[in-house]
Amino acid sequence: MAPATESNAPMSPLIAVRCDVDDSLARRVYPEPLHAYRSPFARDAARILHARAFRRLAGKTQVFTQLRGAPPADHFRSRLTHTLEVAQISRTLALALGLNAELTEALALAHDIGHPPFGHAGEKALDQALRAHGLSFDHNLHALRIVTWFEERYPAFRGLNLTLGLREGIVKHSRDYSAKAHPELAEFFLGQFPPLEAQLIDLADEIAYLAADLDDGLDSGVLELDEVREAVPLFRGFHDAALVQYPAAAPRLAAYDALRRIMDALVTDLQNEIRSRVSKLGATTLEDIRNAPERLAALSPEMESARAAAKSFLYARLYSSPEMEEAHAHAHRVVTELFGVLIAEPERMPADHQAQIPTEGLARTVADYIAGMTDSYIESLWERVHQSR
Repeated sequence: MAPATESNAPMSPLIAVRCDVDDSLARRVYPEPLHAYRSPFARDAARILHARAFRRLAGKTQVFTQLRGAPPADHFRSRLTHTLEVAQISRTLALALGLNAELTEALALAHDIGHPPFGHAGEKALDQALRAHGLSFDHNLHALRIVTWFEERYPAFRGLNLTLGLREGIVKHSRDYSAKAHPELAEFFLGQFPPLEAQLIDLADEIAYLAADLDDGLDSGVLELDEVREAVPLFRGFHDAALVQYPAAAPRLAAYDALRRIMDALVTDLQNEIRSRVSKLGATTLEDIRNAPERLAALSPEMESARAAAKSFLYARLYSSPEMEEAHAHAHRVVTELFGVLIAEPERMPADHQAQIPTEGLARTVADYIAGMTDSYIESLWERVHQSR
């Protein structure tokens, strides 16, 4: 067996979030009897899986489900399939690092549950619409509203009654919030970083969509193989290796193999960098992670540079491509126009949403309604509104 090194030495088990039901992170707002054979975090994961908001991710855009004007295609990633890919990467990392894999998987399953229809274009349009009313849209905070209020599955309480650890991770996995700006989030340790189980979700998300968007971009024809090789050195190096090992492989299979190698390299680098940063800090407990000078989940400088270069290429050639700009403009129009109609005519919303207006305000209620829609539902509603006016 190879001697332990900085990159493969085991981390202190006290860094992981405990499975102890008496731990504060395992507690729920409404006390419940313990399950005979499932941990609190395993139960959280199941509650997310069975939530209506989770199922609706199948109908929400990741980058594109099909290009406007193109024949339908059913193999591009949806927000749901992307989430499942993030969950697989996250659980793998947690197990390799000796972290709480059940909490990590639950967080990965929940990490995109607050996204509105039409991907980031829909989120941007909804945020702009709300800002005219002095509000804003944040998909992390909307996810918290979903799991604490909008999901109704239990007669004993509203929401999913998730553990404190899962709710903290939903809020903080990708960014930090100040106590001054968000006093309503005081219970989530805003002066501290989240556990590594939550921190690694954001990087697993980056890894999943980098490889997936290159894959979908190539499959869609928006990206050409030669330009990806030219602009993305990370891809070119692994693609060359695939061509050497499999000289007779079909071009698409060689590309798939390169993308597989990219994911493996990124996940391995992230694992090694987390171990290295924890070792350099001398962290041995969860409190050390929470009070570190910076988040400890990160890629190495070299791999981060390669990832950033690939992401810049995707922004220039995929996310901002003429094909995608047309889709973004359509998304902006649909969300903006429907938001305006519902502000003027709130009676068009279902009764349960109308009932929220006195406490949540009209603009927030309209945003909540729109955010819960799938792409097909908002398109259908928008068309019906146009036909009726």
